[in-house]
Amino acid sequence: MKEKILAKASDLFLNLGFKSVTMDDIAAEMGISKKTIYSHFSTKLKLVQASTFYIMEKINNGICDICNGEHNPIEELFYIKSLVMELLKNEKSSPQYQLQKYYPRIFKQIKEKQFESINQCILDNLKRGISLGYYRKEINLDIISRFYVNGNAGLMNFELFPLNDFNVADLKGDFLEYHTRAIATEKGLKILLNILKK
Repeated sequence: MKEKILAKASDLFLNLGFKSVTMDDIAAEMGISKKTIYSHFSTKLKLVQASTFYIMEKINNGICDICNGEHNPIEELFYIKSLVMELLKNEKSSPQYQLQKYYPRIFKQIKEKQFESINQCILDNLKRGISLGYYRKEINLDIISRFYVNGNAGLMNFELFPLNDFNVADLKGDFLEYHTRAIATEKGLKILLNILKK
């Protein structure tokens, strides 16, 4: 039951927002009593925290599956972007913004965990891209991976990129193009241009 509550709560939070979904909403959606939810999660805060880690684990597992696939390094980054946007419901309810605003402690924990997993993924991507001739040999792996992680996180700075003025999916696509153009060889740029045409 705990797993079902987590799955349903995560879905509702992503679709409607962490702030607006109540324990009553989750109970009604599942056809169970609120008491049942509280027997597994004593507060909404604990449910929000468990849900964010549940969502992050789904994203990390999906990224691992993509990285274990047979994509070239540039395609891999675009597949990862698509997966993250799909799992976050295209940021429809601005989940990261809501976490940052209403649950700053949880947001900070998530950011730290994300850095650990994403930084290693990007380092592996860069190494493979260099060995296959898609990325320039002279790039500094540690700096570029941190540029990528920090730049991607910066897209969630809603003072800099107000949600009324910027579409998160478009921002992520533009950032990925910017990142790839900065490090790609001519061979890599051909792959990028083919992806952008699609």
